[in-house]
Amino acid sequence: MNGFSLATLAELLELGGPVVMVLMLMSIYALAIVVLKLWQFRTIRLGERRFIDPAIDAWRKGDTHKAGECLKGQPNPIAQAMNLVVKGSEAGIPEDSLREEVARTASRDINVLRRHFRPLEVIGNIAPLLGLLGTVIGMIAAFNQLEAAGSQVDPSVLSGGIWEALLTTAVGLVVAIPTVAALNFLERSVERLHEDMQDALGRVFTSRVFNRVTADSTEPSVSERNSSKAGQRTKSASLEGALAGAN
Repeated sequence: MNGFSLATLAELLELGGPVVMVLMLMSIYALAIVVLKLWQFRTIRLGERRFIDPAIDAWRKGDTHKAGECLKGQPNPIAQAMNLVVKGSEAGIPEDSLREEVARTASRDINVLRRHFRPLEVIGNIAPLLGLLGTVIGMIAAFNQLEAAGSQVDPSVLSGGIWEALLTTAVGLVVAIPTVAALNFLERSVERLHEDMQDALGRVFTSRVFNRVTADSTEPSVSERNSSKAGQRTKSASLEGALAGAN
């Protein structure tokens, strides 16, 4: 079976010429990129989201240590960004500076995940055009042979030339369709990660502001403390006056 496959591949290369050879090389390159990206996504656990809710719940309760433990050891970029917020908060970094650093780090991680998408896009767009070019070249050669035959026209010569010419279009489509499908899957995976990252970071920063507002609201203001002290002094003076009158 391996011999048959190799023979068929050699026959395709011979019939299609250099165009099919270029398309084969492009398909190998596209396959290598797809395998590399799938391995990268698996390594960083791109689809993992179970750590988000426990970490945010601990963060809302003010337990930064537990929140850090929920995020510790997670290679997912969402966990890395959330952990940066937790460590920055513990270090007392101002919120504006912390937001800028988190945005920079998250943008860098997303760009790393999108790396090598452009070659897949180019292959998906060029492969059908190369196949069409091979077909045109094959048709030109077929009609050239037909003209050279003169009055001794053999229909098999024309049909055989057309069959060989259409082969390049088929190979181009076979290369382009899986490449475009794989690219759309990879792009959607990264977009979903980006959306979930924005949602998680928004919840973290909102919880931080909410906790600060809640803490401020539970503490009495300066005017309230002054009014309370004044009331206590008034009550003390009245009590002293009552005791003096009784004496």
